[in-house]
Amino acid sequence: MSVPEIFGCDVFNEAVMSERLPADVYASLKKTIEEGKHLDLSLANSVAAVMKDWAVEKGATHYTHWFQPMTGITAEKHDGFISPSGDGHVIMEFSGKELIKGETDASSFPSGGLRATFEARGYTAWDPTSFVFIKNNIMCIPTAFCSYNGEALDKRTPLLRSMEAINKSAMRVLKILGSDATHVTPNVGAEQEYFLIDREMYSKRKDLIYTARSLYGAKPPKTQELDDHYFGTIKTRVSAYMDDLDEQLWKLGVLAKTKHNEVAPCQHELAPIFTAANVATDHNQLTMEVMKRTARRHGFKCLLTEKPFEYVNGSGKHVNWSLSTNTGENLLKPGKTPLENAQFLLFLSAVIKGVNKYQDLLRVSVASANNDHRLGASEAPPAIISIFLGDELTAVLNSIVKDEEYHSAGKQNMEVGVDILPNFAKDTTDRNRTSPFAFTGNKFEFRSPGSKLSVAGPTTFINTIVADVLDEFADELEGAKELRPAIYKLIKKTIEENGEIIFNGDGYSQGWVEEAKRRGLKNYPTTPDALPHFGDKKNIELFARHNVYSETEIRSRIEILFEEYIKTIKIEARTMLDMANKDIFPAVSECVRDYAKTAKLVSDCGMSAEFEMHMVKKLTELTSKMHKAYEKLEKVTEHLEKHINEGEAIAIYCKDTVIPAMKKLRAPADEIESLVGKKYWPYPTYGELLFYV
Repeated sequence: MSVPEIFGCDVFNEAVMSERLPADVYASLKKTIEEGKHLDLSLANSVAAVMKDWAVEKGATHYTHWFQPMTGITAEKHDGFISPSGDGHVIMEFSGKELIKGETDASSFPSGGLRATFEARGYTAWDPTSFVFIKNNIMCIPTAFCSYNGEALDKRTPLLRSMEAINKSAMRVLKILGSDATHVTPNVGAEQEYFLIDREMYSKRKDLIYTARSLYGAKPPKTQELDDHYFGTIKTRVSAYMDDLDEQLWKLGVLAKTKHNEVAPCQHELAPIFTAANVATDHNQLTMEVMKRTARRHGFKCLLTEKPFEYVNGSGKHVNWSLSTNTGENLLKPGKTPLENAQFLLFLSAVIKGVNKYQDLLRVSVASANNDHRLGASEAPPAIISIFLGDELTAVLNSIVKDEEYHSAGKQNMEVGVDILPNFAKDTTDRNRTSPFAFTGNKFEFRSPGSKLSVAGPTTFINTIVADVLDEFADELEGAKELRPAIYKLIKKTIEENGEIIFNGDGYSQGWVEEAKRRGLKNYPTTPDALPHFGDKKNIELFARHNVYSETEIRSRIEILFEEYIKTIKIEARTMLDMANKDIFPAVSECVRDYAKTAKLVSDCGMSAEFEMHMVKKLTELTSKMHKAYEKLEKVTEHLEKHINEGEAIAIYCKDTVIPAMKKLRAPADEIESLVGKKYWPYPTYGELLFYV
């Protein structure tokens, strides 16, 4: 079958609905979705009956409310379509009630105190704006997940609220500008980086099994210094995996388009075409799941951890974000008329101000223990949030601030709202890989998120901060007597007051850290530094204004994120201790014993055993150093276990005490690995993991 024939074949999409649903039912469902109303039960029953028949024809035997709890992955409980017929047989049934609402245990998922064990009831509710699909013979219904009291326990619900918020705020501005649009949608394209390693070698590494990243590993003779992997010829085995992955994703309606080798050995990337933010979130969650499942079939292990290996690049997830109207207009694309230019600059200014005002929230949105290893490590943007616009667009904004005409070779002069902006092509500026938040022609690329992060969080935050500024703009412009001068004044004022967030230079340089400090930009290098600011008064008020998070929901998420950080460090520390005690110490002892035996044999023959004795001394010294570090890590980990529920305080303890102790244990172990023979070392080395045949 051709790609167009298989694309979306396992999705109950609009084409299937228009073909199978009665015309009046299809029209009513479309209207309900477009107007954002609750689904009438009689309409739901009609849709459910047709949906069930379609799914059964596709081989489905069960259905599930597919949701995204605060674990960051998806969850599902499978219920069969079967119902007893009374004569010893069964019939296949599925009701509208089962379609639109489900019940699950809300106390067993992370809730940050919103649910206790004795308060188990939680509900799932169908999100009809995201299509139902079939996965592994299960009909999956994308749903929101909330508690008995209505608090959001998932990532989808706040995302949907933020999409509603930015639609309302953007429409206020567009109505002032006289637009014919009636709806604004935030669109997302999530570039997914990942590592593929040989599964057999993976199964021999406890650290990879328990933590999905290597906690020990000496630097191999070669890493990525030759730049020969990036965009290089894809290995036959990897290509077969990618082909299989593409086909599975296409069947699920995922717009997987681009695939290539990334910078690090064994590292690759998949990029989709843009789609609505909630659908893009679903698709990215599906992509990660299918990546891992497909890898097993091809003898690989897919690692989505941000920093699985030292000495080579980590993996990110670039969240490309834009705004579009129901009339097909991209609000971040410069136009060809004065009004379109003014509109573009207004929305651009809103993003600039939002990012500057809420730098802390953008940093919070990507905070995790593993992403801390990646940010600012000459492979990912720094923890300091800034915006890259490129020289040309920056010059345009500077001309507005200075009340000067903009001059560009081969292009017209420009005055806001009067003349025509230069026709910015997508490639009018260089790409800045060091920028956390870069304008790339008709969208912004948020490069800070880690590879396993759900895009729902960052997208929710971006939607909300931009919505808030757009409301400020609408408040100011709605009372303006003359629109064009008011727009000009507003853009000029916004850029003047927020220009410090614009930085087109090298974000990796130490000079930028110092410059950012002079500009007053925030720098939160680690998760414990950033997370408390989620609960700052201005941020609580922001999310409350737009009904995205209540204060209770924010407090719960701070608790969940601290808990996740602490548990991640705890598991890593315990894994390091286990590997050292059970594998590394015995291995080096065996090696020292063999060197000592050889030294005696050589000496008994009347020859010099200088080399053997040197190795005995060197390895013994390193083992002693490693054992002291082991005892220190063991001690600090015991303290961690006793105080694990202390939130921010114990997270800071992890950052300042546990992680440094882990590094001190790793250093001598890695040196030992570089000295002992292959027969002694208990694990596949970096060289074997990264350069499998």
